[in-house]
Amino acid sequence: MYEVTIKKQFAAAHRLLDYPDRCSRLHGHSWVVEVSVSGTELDENGMLIDFKEVKKLVGEVIDGLDHQYLNELEFFSQPGKETNPTAENLARYIFNCLKDVFKTGLKLTGVRVWESSDTCAFYSEGR
Repeated sequence: MYEVTIKKQFAAAHRLLDYPDRCSRLHGHSWVVEVSVSGTELDENGMLIDFKEVKKLVGEVIDGLDHQYLNELEFFSQPGKETNPTAENLARYIFNCLKDVFKTGLKLTGVRVWESSDTCAFYSEGR
């Protein structure tokens, strides 16, 4: 099994609803997103998938998040813990946007979202 991982970065603001501390106030992060793709077959160039292709696909999702107030985006504007714009829900959102875009034989392994240099959340569908 092979796995490749790329990183992309974007800036966005959010506030955590019904949170009993400072994160309930509007604040921003320079988010870092790691996306991993796995598979068993390499192409004629010896690659599972070109990093450039993964970065392009992830970039299309990230562009819709960059310099946004996440709470106002449709996915995060619904009431409930599953749409509060936490790092966990952001990882799941990005995963769901990407899970069907990779060519046959490749599997989206998981998405990790860093909201700071020492805190992150990971989402996958069965590891």
